[in-house]
Amino acid sequence: MERLRQLAGFACRSPSTYPVGCVLADAEFDSERNHTFCREQLKADSIIPAKRGKNTWKIHGVRAQMRADFPRAKYARRSLIETVFSVAKRKASTGRNPRTGEPMSIKASSQPKFKAGKGLKDAVN
Repeated sequence: MERLRQLAGFACRSPSTYPVGCVLADAEFDSERNHTFCREQLKADSIIPAKRGKNTWKIHGVRAQMRADFPRAKYARRSLIETVFSVAKRKASTGRNPRTGEPMSIKASSQPKFKAGKGLKDAVN
């Protein structure tokens, strides 16, 4: 349910003047609810690879279609549009105070990381 809220939040931030034609996501977002949301609410195609699961899993609906006939050519082009926000975790370490030169401890932290997709890089340059 949390992944549906996240996907819905990302997709609904798109301005209404710029409609979403295709939602491309990682297998982490694979669920029948996400596919249904994309196709019925956004009126967009959904390309989300099916998670690898156990042979006993009963997959039906859009997820079964994705597993049987996944559009690899479209999914492979995601590097052209993919812009990624992630978190870089830094371990605690020791460093030096730049003013005094004394050793000091640096706490562990998490910092945001951004990777621009090829399409964004080309548009800017």
